Amino acid sequence: MKAIIPLAGAGTKLRPHTYTQPKALIPIAGKTILSVIVEQLLENGIHEFIFVIGYLGDKIQDYINKKYPELKCHFVTQNDRKGTGHAIWLTKDIVNDDEIFIVYGDTICDYDIKAIINSPHSEIGVRRVDDPRLFGVAEIGDDRTVFRLVEKPLIPKSNMALVGVFKIKESQSLYKTLDYCIDHGIGTIDGEYHLTEALQLMIDDGAVFKSFKVNNWFDCGKKETLLETNAILLKGQKSSLTYNYQFPNTVILPPVSIAEGCKIENSIIGPNATIGEHSTINSSIVSNSIIGSFAVLEEVVLKSSIIGSDAFVRGMSQSLNIGDNTDIDFGK
Repeated sequence: MKAIIPLAGAGTKLRPHTYTQPKALIPIAGKTILSVIVEQLLENGIHEFIFVIGYLGDKIQDYINKKYPELKCHFVTQNDRKGTGHAIWLTKDIVNDDEIFIVYGDTICDYDIKAIINSPHSEIGVRRVDDPRLFGVAEIGDDRTVFRLVEKPLIPKSNMALVGVFKIKESQSLYKTLDYCIDHGIGTIDGEYHLTEALQLMIDDGAVFKSFKVNNWFDCGKKETLLETNAILLKGQKSSLTYNYQFPNTVILPPVSIAEGCKIENSIIGPNATIGEHSTINSSIVSNSIIGSFAVLEEVVLKSSIIGSDAFVRGMSQSLNIGDNTDIDFGK
């Protein structure tokens, strides 16, 4: 079985960070989004990966080659961002007849990967959502069988959203339907070919897809959900990762993740803070935030913030002489 991870998106909702850093390499809970996905699959027996890269793809390739030097991997370039269906179609010459496991590169899920890999059927991951119009949607029977897939329906008949995880047993059938979609311009939305259209054609031809519900679905596509995911993953880590830090005149409020080589003093770090390697923090308070590598923070109070790598942030320093019954608000 081969894993396919589409990573060619520009990550516009996470700008300005994604101007210089692929979304999949943004740090989260001591790792990157991409490393969380890769290690989930490695731990469950998948050892061959196909990465579909595009925007800043050289950084993804360098990262994978450095962090996972023994990994059997392929890199396919999607020069024109024509959607997930087009991204998967580009991998057809590498897959051959193998089963494939597809995980979108900005989504982290909690589910029984081993059970899905060993399932005798093709499987599609789903999660109940409040507004299914924003997602691909699955209509599902009582026996978990998926009988209809629709991309961002105006009038949804189901609230079960596709989370971006698929196991496909009939890979050659998938590539034939993708060929047909691309040759005939079927299912294009804003010039993009979505995987849902090809899967629906497979269902129409008699392919059986079962649905499985994920326990948690962490969408890392925008700032708010990225910070929320960071906090949840930090809380799920072992306490040994959060209590062994020793920094001068500094209070650590777990859960946090502080990478190697950091210099921190006279500060309060946490809760829910991820600090990248070799960052320097002085006289600051950092909570519910993600700080990149080699960043420098001086005299700042940060909450619900994302600071990129090599950034320098200095706050204001005041000297105050305040009398009784005074109310001063420096802003939120």
